[in-house]
Amino acid sequence: MTLEDLEARVALRAAASPDESYTAKLIGRGIEKCAQKLGEEATEAVIAAVTGNRAELVKESADVLYHLLVVLAASNVPLAEIMAELDTRTAQSGLAEKASRKDNS
Repeated sequence: MTLEDLEARVALRAAASPDESYTAKLIGRGIEKCAQKLGEEATEAVIAAVTGNRAELVKESADVLYHLLVVLAASNVPLAEIMAELDTRTAQSGLAEKASRKDNS
């Protein structure tokens, strides 16, 4: 499965009834809830990485990707925009890209 495939699946499920689709129910609860879930899953992925739990890291990373695409869908931001941004960043080194940002934190 590609990220584009996952984006299409999220869009399909978002259009379903909230009674039949977790994705539709989540999006129906608003961007704040979608973002909260993304944060929770990201935290769980960090914990799995830090503790060296590879199996959990794989599972939580899948959750992070799914919830990121839900947040993007709820925000009407297509994955193609994210990929285009990544393309612009590959034209320079990571250090040069980071230095070009206003906030270098």
